[in-house]
Parts: sequence; C-alpha cells; structure tokens
Amino acid sequence: MTNALAPVRLLVIAGSARKGSYNRQLADLAGHKAQALGAQTTSVDLAALDLPLFHADWDAQHSVPPGALKLRELFASHDGLLLACPEYNALPTPLLINSFDWLSTVPEGEGHPGGAATTVSKPVGLLAASPGALGGIRALPIVRTFLSTNFAMVVVPEQLGISQADQAFDEAGALKSAGYDKILAKVVASVIQQARWRAAA
Repeated sequence: MTNALAPVRLLVIAGSARKGSYNRQLADLAGHKAQALGAQTTSVDLAALDLPLFHADWDAQHSVPPGALKLRELFASHDGLLLACPEYNALPTPLLINSFDWLSTVPEGEGHPGGAATTVSKPVGLLAASPGALGGIRALPIVRTFLSTNFAMVVVPEQLGISQADQAFDEAGALKSAGYDKILAKVVASVIQQARWRAAA
C-alpha cells in the first residue's frame, strides 16, 4: 500500500487473452488515463501467468503454481485495479474467474499476506467492451459481486460498458465516442481518488 504522498499504483487487467482484444484496448486506454492523472500502472496478462484450471486435487498434489504467487505479489504491491472484462454467455470470462480463484488460495509468505488479504479494501473500476449491443453489461454486476463479496474490494459505482466495440476505437486506439471517453475518465478518476483516501486513512 502506498502512503498519502506517493503515487497511486494501479494494476491494469483485461479478462480476455484474445489477440486484438477490445477489452485489452480498453484496459490500456484506462491505464493511459490513470498515468495522465499521476498514477503508476502495471499491465497484467492473466494468460501469461499460465495458471491451470483450479481444483483442490491439483492444488494438493502440486502446491500453489508460480503464476498465483506472482498474482499475490502484484496485488500486494499495488493500490487498486482497473479491470476490463468481456462477457462469455452473460458471465465473466473463465480466465478471470480462474485467476482470482487461485489468488484466493495462496497463503501468506515471502513478506506478503495471503492472496485474498492483498485485495481487501482496494478500489477497482469495472469496464467492458463487446461487439454486441449490450456492451458486456450483463457480466459486470456478477464481477462486482464476485470482487466485493469474495475479495472485499471496493468497486467504485462508476462503470463503463461499450457496445459495438469493433467500431468504438479509432486507429490510434482512442474511443471515438466523447460520451464513452468521459465515462472512462470518471471511472479512472474514482479509482485513484478511492486509493488516495485509503492511503490517507
């Protein structure tokens, strides 16, 4: 956790590993906006953590995989999260859920608390992008409940779901819609503000 005078440190995560992912574009854009407000950001590729499908038998046989330990380290050293997650059949992606399932099992060690303890009271801003008409908004309430209930994160009220995402970005990666861009800026600013309040408490 940062102190009140240090820059806010945010993780930037996309719940999709697809090449050319719209949610990766959206997450990166959110990260740039955070940097413009003085935050430091770390982009995380969940697929690169190479986490197996979680189940207790695998855990008992092999112990905690290195990717889960890395995720614990990342959350322990950052103050909040910007998360862009698509929906698969109206649900969050298996990649996202599996990664956090592993995080929840990591015990304390190497100077870090247990995995679930690294997220407590840290703010998160939710984003989604979809080529469909609903913009991923069916999955966002589930993600909100998942993170606030199981990981005690403070999910800021502002959120953004971008519909027709295949047409939403210009060649430079910026959002074409001024309305979407304004909401994105509000989400990012809210996460940074919450992180600063937490540091000052």
